[in-house]
Amino acid sequence: MKPIITLKNIDIYQKKLLILHQISLNINKGEFVYLIGKTGTGKSSILKLLLADEKVHGEQAEIVGFDLKIIKTKQIPYLRRKIGIIFQDYQLLSEKTVFENLDNALKAIGWKFKNERDERVMKTLDLVGLSTKHYKYPHQLSGGEQQRVCIARALLNDPELLIADEPTGNLDPITSEEIFQIFHHIYKKGTTVLIATHDFMMIDKFPSRSLLIEEGKIIDSGL
Repeated sequence: MKPIITLKNIDIYQKKLLILHQISLNINKGEFVYLIGKTGTGKSSILKLLLADEKVHGEQAEIVGFDLKIIKTKQIPYLRRKIGIIFQDYQLLSEKTVFENLDNALKAIGWKFKNERDERVMKTLDLVGLSTKHYKYPHQLSGGEQQRVCIARALLNDPELLIADEPTGNLDPITSEEIFQIFHHIYKKGTTVLIATHDFMMIDKFPSRSLLIEEGKIIDSGL
């Protein structure tokens, strides 16, 4: 099976400081993978590279069919339309309702017809268990509910790959488990999932292949 992500002999820098040297990894379509390691080891830097936010230093870097070594600026939005991205800090528009937040996201990626957007928004909210709260504003939701909105936003365009950066960093254990259950539901429907996390309680509850960053190298659990 052709990998959905390939990094080969890549150097990762933070402010011109080399933190990861000659790392390589492959993630195949349909996998559920954890990227783990202590704070500052380079997890977020790898994700930035995958999203074309960092320059590639190395032999090969490809994701969802795009070559990150030669990608042009005008191609980056098309790359990101094939990837769902979830952040720790939600990044929701406070003055917009849940529905409006998702509708705006669809408008931004070119969905022109209101009836199609309406249907897609409600279908995606239903997937994360929030279809009855579409009219609420972010401040009226719990942290777990806000993260569910972020997951829904990431799924709007039916991405090939879902990337989450510390998605439960601000959440309690019970809510974190609910969020990971959603991730596994998405994975079982065929979406590749990559989660950068240090939430080892959730990794124990939902074991899967792990890529551990340690001493400047990546150690693959191989599960």
